Amino acid sequence: MILAAGLGKRMRPLTLTKPKPLLEVAGVPLIEYHIRRLVDAGVKRIVINHAWLGDQIEVYLGRGERFGVEILYSREGEPLETAGGIRKALDLLKRDGVGSFLLVNGDVFTDYPFEKVAEDESDPYLVLVKNPSHNPAGDFAIEGGLLVTEGNARYTFSGISRLPIKLFEELELDKAAPLAPLLRDAISQGGVSGEVYNGFWADIGTPQRLEEINKLVMEKGIDGL
Repeated sequence: MILAAGLGKRMRPLTLTKPKPLLEVAGVPLIEYHIRRLVDAGVKRIVINHAWLGDQIEVYLGRGERFGVEILYSREGEPLETAGGIRKALDLLKRDGVGSFLLVNGDVFTDYPFEKVAEDESDPYLVLVKNPSHNPAGDFAIEGGLLVTEGNARYTFSGISRLPIKLFEELELDKAAPLAPLLRDAISQGGVSGEVYNGFWADIGTPQRLEEINKLVMEKGIDGL
């Protein structure tokens, strides 16, 4: 599942007429990088939720034929936050009886190899990265391959994870709900594994960051595909 339902308020004025996942890095929309990398990882079906200007996403991506993948859409009248959006899309995610799904934020740019989290495993798995300047305190620490909420070396959640379907089944349908409390509760109970990824990753949260990443990708030849 690719999360693409945010209003993109921090990206205005760029997102007044275009949804954030369609903003471009090196001439390619952010969401297209994800789709192509997911296909390379063997993913056959992708669910995308959207709200603000979401019709533009559907027009651009279609049903996924030109990428070699099936794309399904979960349309939200009002953004339901991350966990609420996942709950609304749960019937689409549960097709074929899978127990878990790969989740990625639509507004990050990364060369992370998605095949590492594409397997259908029951336990949550989170990808962490070194703390960017806008999140210096980090989110979670990792000890012996398991995530903990406190620790001396804390890292930032990248927005890439593998999560079990059952984590969202008790949430109320069509009600906004954040993901962080669910993750923290699961981590406190143990059994949430993860890794620290040292490759390229950037959160495209502001127009300035988009400009910086675009320049860096062009100059350094970083290949998001």
